[in-house]
Amino acid sequence: MDIERILQFIGNHWMLSSGIFIVSLLLVQDLFEALTRKYKTATPARAVELLNLDGTISIDVRDPQEYAKGHIEGALQITVARLKEKLFELEPHKNSPILVYCQQGTRSKEACKQLVNEGFTQVYYLGGGLLTWQEQKLPLVRKNKK
Repeated sequence: MDIERILQFIGNHWMLSSGIFIVSLLLVQDLFEALTRKYKTATPARAVELLNLDGTISIDVRDPQEYAKGHIEGALQITVARLKEKLFELEPHKNSPILVYCQQGTRSKEACKQLVNEGFTQVYYLGGGLLTWQEQKLPLVRKNKK
């Protein structure tokens, strides 16, 4: 195929070509981020293994209302917005495994980046968030209403 035909195709199908270009850029960006990030992704099974190790802590970065509806046993509730101010509480765990999760995995990625930037060395993000945890029928603790 010569370059003139490619340019003609792009001109005739500019929306399709734009879409392909944008999707390609997003895939490259995602691949680059996956290769360069300093935190690891944990499946629910791997998360259970981590939580069974001495010294592992889990952080639920959802809002208090979401946390009250159900969370992983022993999880600290610290929103992403308050993480920076709570770092002093986490300081003793700087070299311990830390499992971070939210509902779907979006907010926890941001929290993982913050922790890594502050020097935490074993940061794990629960891939898919609490939704994948629940799909595996793993237990949640609910806050009792008084």
